[in-house]
Amino acid sequence: MAQSETIYSPDQIGYTLVRFNSTGIFETHKDHMVDPYSATRMPKGPQVEGIQYAPQEANKLLPCLVVLHDQWGLTSVIQELAKGLACHGYVVMLPNLYGRQGGMVTANTEVAEALMERLNEQQALQDINACFEYLNSNISEDALLERTTRNAHAIVGFGMGGTLAIKTAAHRRRLQAAVAIGGTVPSASDSETAKKLFCPLLLQQAGQNPQSSPEEVEQFCQAAAEAGKIVEVTTYAEASPGFWYPQSPNHRAADLDAALQKALEFISNLLKKP
Repeated sequence: MAQSETIYSPDQIGYTLVRFNSTGIFETHKDHMVDPYSATRMPKGPQVEGIQYAPQEANKLLPCLVVLHDQWGLTSVIQELAKGLACHGYVVMLPNLYGRQGGMVTANTEVAEALMERLNEQQALQDINACFEYLNSNISEDALLERTTRNAHAIVGFGMGGTLAIKTAAHRRRLQAAVAIGGTVPSASDSETAKKLFCPLLLQQAGQNPQSSPEEVEQFCQAAAEAGKIVEVTTYAEASPGFWYPQSPNHRAADLDAALQKALEFISNLLKKP
């Protein structure tokens, strides 16, 4: 985790397992009050499953982050990273992007690549969008226990999740900030993504054998700039893809800390914290 001073200690961060409809339309506690079968009825349609981390301080509204995992799935590593981000004063939603494939977690590269290849991008974007809607509707029955600031939202993705964070920035109209640590920028033939960005985007790339070449990144940034969009790029010269993942042979702790620190500064400057 980044070395900047945190607002909360890990002991002050609680977590909740969440499950909600991928449509982004949710029943409220009032709906349940008038429906005697709500507790036993099987939900219709695909469900998003994940973990929500939040500081346990009461009576304080907080901005929100959605964190997207890499090809390995919802591992303990990404859970610790998400919890560490919550220590900086955020409610953090960590969805299982492989939920429609059984929610697998793996340390096997071949399995991870197969899972990533099978991921349906449009379905994943729908699930990610539902996360933001869930955070907006995440209101307790007791108003004194409300936790989230409506639409004070940013997204951080790692590797595969970085690719989806870029796509989300061109998909979620009310998003305020997006960070991709690794990942692949859209090809030159898909310049529409760069032109449709709804928020500033921070790309953090490996300098060695990057997932997108410097030329591809430059073309993406140029298309965004021509459309009046903001894209910042940080390159870690000695890093290779996977530097963000502690169990990768390419892991570089100093570069990961720098990337997280840069992400937090970028997001903090764009989100209006209470």
